[in-house]
Amino acid sequence: MNIGLFTDTYFPQVSGVSTSIKSLRDELVRQGHFVVIFTTTDPNATDRADETIIRLPSIPFVSFEDRRIAYAGFDKALRAARRFKLDLIHTHTEFSLGLSGLYVASRMKIPVIHTYHTLYEKYTHYILDGDLIQAKHVGALTKLFCNQVDGIIVPSEMTYEKLREYGIKSDIRVIPTGVKIPVYNDTRVQALKERYQVADNDVLFLSLSRLSKEKSLDKVIEAFAEIEQVIPHARLLFVGDGPAREELEIQAQETSNKIEFVGEVNHSEVSDYYQLCDIYLNASESETQGLTYLEAFANRLPIIAKRNPYLESLMPEACFGELFDEERSLAQTAVYFHQEMEEGHIMPIDTKALNAISVETFGNRVMTYYQDVSGKKKHSLFNIPDIVMPRLKNLIRDVVLGPEKDSSEMP
Repeated sequence: MNIGLFTDTYFPQVSGVSTSIKSLRDELVRQGHFVVIFTTTDPNATDRADETIIRLPSIPFVSFEDRRIAYAGFDKALRAARRFKLDLIHTHTEFSLGLSGLYVASRMKIPVIHTYHTLYEKYTHYILDGDLIQAKHVGALTKLFCNQVDGIIVPSEMTYEKLREYGIKSDIRVIPTGVKIPVYNDTRVQALKERYQVADNDVLFLSLSRLSKEKSLDKVIEAFAEIEQVIPHARLLFVGDGPAREELEIQAQETSNKIEFVGEVNHSEVSDYYQLCDIYLNASESETQGLTYLEAFANRLPIIAKRNPYLESLMPEACFGELFDEERSLAQTAVYFHQEMEEGHIMPIDTKALNAISVETFGNRVMTYYQDVSGKKKHSLFNIPDIVMPRLKNLIRDVVLGPEKDSSEMP
């Protein structure tokens, strides 16, 4: 099958969505399918010679400048899709490349699947401090896009329920994202221990994510202050970068001298940091697929995280970690779980238990859905009423530029 993946976010931009899409692409190619990535231009991209990555003209997203949004290229995408004789479009964004994917699918009369990665109600503060798009508007915008597709993939039951709450009528299938199950690399882990001067009795807590407001990383720092009172050799590593880094570093300096900010690391090194550490800490309430949770499990690292139905379904055994209900319980839960590990009451994560989250299982489920949708009557794409489309275009313009600027300012 020839497949086009449309996304506003792809490497070198580092995010859970980028990682998920690359994992899917690699697995589909391994199965013998042909896959083309349609995404935004990026000044740091090094894949210009790769004809299977089509980059459309783009500029930084307003208030979120390390992410980009395309301002043109619908026809370029259509020409490429026809040249590669695509059989199916799979969109991964409701913004510029998502609209491009709908356009290509409608012109070629091929099915379109959409993955809904992000619960935007947790992210509206990024767009002009919530003045342009508010949480109450997210449902209407989501409904406008998602009811145009033939099928929707969501990573969890809670995302499924949220889309139904929005009034989405399209078919929806829950397919949790899969990850590669890496082999423990003792040489590379030892090198990290030397780099960070890790003693044998140190207990390393890890937080690996984009350093941003919705991740509630300030709560992790607050909890760590309590943890080190009980576990004197505890240390906390923050791996990642983002707009909240400076503020978090100030908070950390005022809290403990055992908190270190590593910064963003190469994707190929991520597993090494999971394997270096003892427990993963997370206080976020914005995760819909929690890719870092899956990566932690794949590297046999237990997690301490905020309880939700998705995580409960991923953690059938105590070896995967412990969930807390209230933020004030994070430290207590982490200390309790560490003590249980030290006393031998909790065994390491068994490799056999990881099959359900493997990228192979993920790829097989997605391909089955592709085949199911391809065998059905195609959706009536791009049937948005004429009165609505101009409003949608104006909204995208304002998101790109800010509401006070004119579209003539676009390159």
